[in-house]
Amino acid sequence: MPLALLALAIGAFGIGTTEFVPMGLLPEIAGDYGVSIPSAGLLVTGYALGVVAGAPVMTALGTKLGRKTMLMLLMGLFVLGNLISAAAPSFELMLVGRIVTALAHGAFFGIGSVVAAELVAPEKKAGAIAAMFTGLTVANIVGVPLGTFVGQAIGWRVTFAIVAALGVAGLLGIAKLVPPLPRPEGTHLRHELAAFRNTQVVLAMAMTVLGFGGVFAAITYIAPMMTKVAGYSDGAVTWLLVLFGTGMFLGNLVGGRYADRKLMPMLFTALGGLAVVLALFTVTAHNKGLAAVTVLLIGALGFATVPPLQKRVLDQAHGAPTLASAVNIGAFNLGNALSAWLGGVVISAGFGYTAPNWVGAVLAGSALLLAIWSAALERSTQRVAAGHASPAPARSENASGELAHGGVHGLFDRA
Repeated sequence: MPLALLALAIGAFGIGTTEFVPMGLLPEIAGDYGVSIPSAGLLVTGYALGVVAGAPVMTALGTKLGRKTMLMLLMGLFVLGNLISAAAPSFELMLVGRIVTALAHGAFFGIGSVVAAELVAPEKKAGAIAAMFTGLTVANIVGVPLGTFVGQAIGWRVTFAIVAALGVAGLLGIAKLVPPLPRPEGTHLRHELAAFRNTQVVLAMAMTVLGFGGVFAAITYIAPMMTKVAGYSDGAVTWLLVLFGTGMFLGNLVGGRYADRKLMPMLFTALGGLAVVLALFTVTAHNKGLAAVTVLLIGALGFATVPPLQKRVLDQAHGAPTLASAVNIGAFNLGNALSAWLGGVVISAGFGYTAPNWVGAVLAGSALLLAIWSAALERSTQRVAAGHASPAPARSENASGELAHGGVHGLFDRA
């Protein structure tokens, strides 16, 4: 794999850290600003919505720029947003900093996926995308726990300053290691928008929303589920999240490896397994050991869908994939927000802290059905195209006036 992927992975590490680290620092941030914990939670919700909105907008604005240039500008925006967050004198300005940071998120991963795929041979594209996303998964193993520890020990502002420094490292790495990638000739915003008329692109994005939404339906409420149902202490939640991040790391590697060989079978396996494991989590959540194993599996199966889904969008939006790729990153965050809300609804309705697992299982199962439908449509389209491409067999009239298949065409037709 090219060294340029290392620069992209560093940027992904910084983005992954800043996305999730506020979850562990909400009490400290709320206390400093004198707001409630639910109000401080807007820093997470606002970020997710910023990703959804920023992915298409920032990508569209960058259609006239080379992809390397756009990646550097996005990392600069990321640094600015984290510096605003670190120095914000008021909660409102802190929220602005989070939204500024989020604007870079979707476009970075969307454009980065296209760049990563262009740096390698066609049969290694999913693996290259997975290499970039490795930075995001490692962030959940190292960056988020370490950032939480630093924030609790020294101050949460220090954490955001360190994340900004990671952004600087990513920017310098992109400037040094990523080769110049000019904007493809003849590609304009209207070409990028045309990709959304492709049913397969829309289906892939719907799979993204539902499939990864299934993961976050459960993981969003992992703290109360593990402390009040499984019996873990509050301090153990951090290490359970590290376990979840480890699963994400492993699933990303497996998904990238096998998506380059059998993309749709990989999706069927990951989504089907995810639906089953999430359903079982309603039972295993009552046992410490089984709960820990299940958390690992949810991370692995959930992130095993990411490289194949991202590659699926790139393949189906062939010729103008950048905007579709970025919007698909927004779809991950849309799924996160939707599933977190649905999980809260079932808990509020009195179904208990394990009820979001059923929500996740239904979402993942729905994504599996869409994947099966997508594959069936693709096979049908290929059969129709093959039928149109096949020449009609030549026919000649024999001596008795009967029609018969003629010559070589007839032989090949019968063969």
